[in-house]
Amino acid sequence: MELILQQLINGISLGSVYALIALGYTMVYGIIKLINFAHGEIFMLGALAGFFAITVLGLPFFLALVLAMAVCATLGVVMERIAYKPLRNAHRIAALMTAVGLSLFYQSFTIYTVGATPKAFPRIPVQTWEIFGVAISNRQLIILVTAISLMVLLQFIVHKTKMGKAMRAVSFDRDAARSMGISVDKTISFTFAIGSSLAAAAGVLFGMYYGTVHPMMGLLPGLKAFVAAVLGGIGIIPGAMLGGMILGLAEAGVSALGFSTFRDAVAFAILIIILIVRPSGLLGKNVREKV
Repeated sequence: MELILQQLINGISLGSVYALIALGYTMVYGIIKLINFAHGEIFMLGALAGFFAITVLGLPFFLALVLAMAVCATLGVVMERIAYKPLRNAHRIAALMTAVGLSLFYQSFTIYTVGATPKAFPRIPVQTWEIFGVAISNRQLIILVTAISLMVLLQFIVHKTKMGKAMRAVSFDRDAARSMGISVDKTISFTFAIGSSLAAAAGVLFGMYYGTVHPMMGLLPGLKAFVAAVLGGIGIIPGAMLGGMILGLAEAGVSALGFSTFRDAVAFAILIIILIVRPSGLLGKNVREKV
């Protein structure tokens, strides 16, 4: 029982990071039906921004987290305006290939500017508490509290604010929203800003927990977060949260059984199964589209 509870805590901690990244995927897809494959690199850039904020600027961890979120929110807006906005009415494959190109550009640019060598992320001194035989560290608590707080804040923004209502309106019918006086461009930019800031927060938390950051660190977590978004139902915010948690728990369970070398394969096996059994995701609904 103690082993199960321990892996449950580990899985929820990892799943919280996946959920934060997956939210960016699902929000952007819900608004403009685009899979932003550069999102994993925003996660990486957020981690590096947090690293330099702590090591160069000397900021404490939570201020570095906020700064990294602000930097990546700005980057998300600039990226949308320069790379995606001109392709808004183009074929989806054009925007998809642009996203792949941006991903490669961010990786190469980061390697060129800061180097390919992994950097040791300043780690918070670890403290561990044992509750009913289960060890819980302060790092895990920071991840859980931060991730849950950001998810609650996101739900408040989406359901209780004017911009959140605009996001839901644009997601439902862009042309109708425009005819009602909603600024579609500002709403899409705001969506990219929120999604990118959440990815940055995940990057800083990931760096703090695992203790290292490097230019290629966004590739695998980004793909796994995409799996989490599809698992929960792409375009559905609660689905991204649920998918991230399930994926984190699945990986922790596989590691606990002694098959840690297969933990990455599990994510993509889940993707294949969910696409076969329920292509719309756990919380998704089948929608007919006119061709």
